[in-house]
Amino acid sequence: MESSPAPSLLPQQHHAYVSEILSFSLPRLHKEPELLRLDGDRIQSQIQDLMAGNYRALVHAAHTSLSVQDELSCIDKNLKSLTLEKIPVLTNSCTEFVDTLEKRKKMNQTQHLLEIPQLMETCVRDENYDEALELEAFVRKLSSMHPKLAVVKDLAEQVRKITQSLVSQLLQKLRSDFEKPEAEYCLRIVGYIRRAGVYGEYELRLQFLRCRQAWLTGMLEDLDERNPYEYLKGMISCHRKHLVDIVNQYVLVNYNEDDGVLVNSWLMHQVTSHLETLKILLPKISDGVLLSNILEESMYCGMVLGRVIGLDFRGMLPPIFEEAVVNTFSNNVSRAVEGFQLVLDSHRWVPVPAIANSSVDGGGGGNDDDDVIEPPYCLMEHPPLAVFVNGVSAAMNELRPCAPSSLNHLLAKELIKGLEAVSDHLMTYNVTTGILLRENKESELFLSLCQAFIEITYPHCAKCFGRCYPGGAASVMDAKSLCDSIRRLVMTVSPRPKPPIGNRDGNENY
Repeated sequence: MESSPAPSLLPQQHHAYVSEILSFSLPRLHKEPELLRLDGDRIQSQIQDLMAGNYRALVHAAHTSLSVQDELSCIDKNLKSLTLEKIPVLTNSCTEFVDTLEKRKKMNQTQHLLEIPQLMETCVRDENYDEALELEAFVRKLSSMHPKLAVVKDLAEQVRKITQSLVSQLLQKLRSDFEKPEAEYCLRIVGYIRRAGVYGEYELRLQFLRCRQAWLTGMLEDLDERNPYEYLKGMISCHRKHLVDIVNQYVLVNYNEDDGVLVNSWLMHQVTSHLETLKILLPKISDGVLLSNILEESMYCGMVLGRVIGLDFRGMLPPIFEEAVVNTFSNNVSRAVEGFQLVLDSHRWVPVPAIANSSVDGGGGGNDDDDVIEPPYCLMEHPPLAVFVNGVSAAMNELRPCAPSSLNHLLAKELIKGLEAVSDHLMTYNVTTGILLRENKESELFLSLCQAFIEITYPHCAKCFGRCYPGGAASVMDAKSLCDSIRRLVMTVSPRPKPPIGNRDGNENY
């Protein structure tokens, strides 16, 4: 046990052998030196045999080993020279190469930046608005990061001008017809303008309404203004169809708007323009049927707009149409009076052959219950009165399809004014020509004409007016005293009682 530490003093590879020796008996241990000598001799013999058999290989290996040692010495010298002289030069060259690459990279980036305006123009021209706005946003960010660089300032200015061109192109699209589907198209265009950042929200809404107003105005300009009826009909139809669409589009693109002050103001402007156009063009329509059609179209338009967007302007229409009706009727009556005056001034006072159909009841036409009132045939004996009655009948025909009940008394006054004008013309004609002083056939014919005016023409005109306004005939007949001057003239010139001239309409003579 005391000798156990000894093996630890030997190399590791001898431990097994020492352990083996310790296990030998004493006789076996005495034989061990001899056995070791015999093994040594055997190994020596094997080595000699090996050397003799591999002499050439061993010599070559020795030479190779010497050559390798020489090469390693040379490599060591060269490495020392490379480390001290070549590597610093290589490092400097690599650094210069990296710097050159960085410069080229920056040059390429600068070149790409300088190509942005041209690329953006191409995108705008090809209507690739998303890509164009992305470039604009990139330049805007670059400008905020490098606000003092001259190249960035110049680039931002070029992009700003192209952005203005892009916005102008988009606004032009808002001034034209929308592609289908309209809502999606409108929303996309306004979204592009909003992304461009040129306008604030209020200005954007204002620009939208201006553009749609320009489109609406263009549609109205395409209408034929030479035909007032067709123009008004087209305008009313255009407003009825498109005002609702424009308001819906406005609400769609301004979904976060707190109030509708701007669009309400725009709608009021449209209504005002609509009513002003009616005021201007309605007097140019003399056909009562067409006037009635325009009134119906306008009332329907007001009803539709009121139901959909709360823009009911029907209450503002009656005064405009009433004025148009009064003007039309007044002008027609005035033309009838002018026609009477022209024919009277150029009339030749010669007897006209009696009309066969006038011998019984005036031949004219029907009684009070008929829908159509024909002028008494006996008026053909007095061409000036016939012209006047035809003019009044034409005025009544134009009035009948569009006769507002509120104008009963006003239109009656216009008719009475026309009848009074005829009476005054007769009195003036007598004064200027002195026809009743001649006491000849001409004076008799003139006197007969005056009697026909009092007893036939005046009641007939009142009856025609009564067909347009129930009870209107009485209003006209109540003013017959305005013709007392011509009645007195007839009674003065004809003191002797004359047989009454039958009222061809079945009424009593006056």
